[in-house]
Amino acid sequence: MQRTLFIQSLRSFNCSSISSASSTRAAKFAQKSAPLPASAKSDDYRPTASKATEGSFSWPEYLTIRRSKRRWQNFAAIPCSAIGLMGGAMYFGSLDTDPLKPIFGIDPFIFYGICTTACMGVGYLVGPTLGAFLWRSLPSSKRYGSLIDKKDKEFYKRIAKNRVDVTLQSPTSPVPDYYGEKIGSLHQYRKWLRDQNKYRRKVVFDEAA
Repeated sequence: MQRTLFIQSLRSFNCSSISSASSTRAAKFAQKSAPLPASAKSDDYRPTASKATEGSFSWPEYLTIRRSKRRWQNFAAIPCSAIGLMGGAMYFGSLDTDPLKPIFGIDPFIFYGICTTACMGVGYLVGPTLGAFLWRSLPSSKRYGSLIDKKDKEFYKRIAKNRVDVTLQSPTSPVPDYYGEKIGSLHQYRKWLRDQNKYRRKVVFDEAA
């Protein structure tokens, strides 16, 4: 009788141990297979950041950004030139003019016309600066920060290294795109290099002749 009771209690103990072990394994498996919390996902499965926020971007990306910036500068130059022209015309047109009293030895109407044209030129020069400022204020451009300035320095170093020496040019034959302003892609940069080499060979050949 006692032996039978001992065997039954031993079996019940084994069953409870097996069930507890099974529940522990199930809990561990569920914990492993359960989705990660939001904090774990942000740390372990963080999406790849853009190259601009990481600290650099490729030359094709930079040239695309530079082309966009250049467009803003060119577009801003148009209204600034118009504003300068209209402002100069309104100001100098409102002045009292005596045709018998020349200004710096120039007819007053011609002098005021030159001043009005100068106002338009000033607007044209101010336009690109204003366009660059507006471009930097865009939400899509703020994320570049100082990276675009750093890349600009590297780009202009390459331009200064590969362009033709300015002393080789002549008034009738200037160096093509001396500052590389028209470069907006790798294709245009390669074309610019070919133009510089072509101009350099031409000048050296003419000097040797």
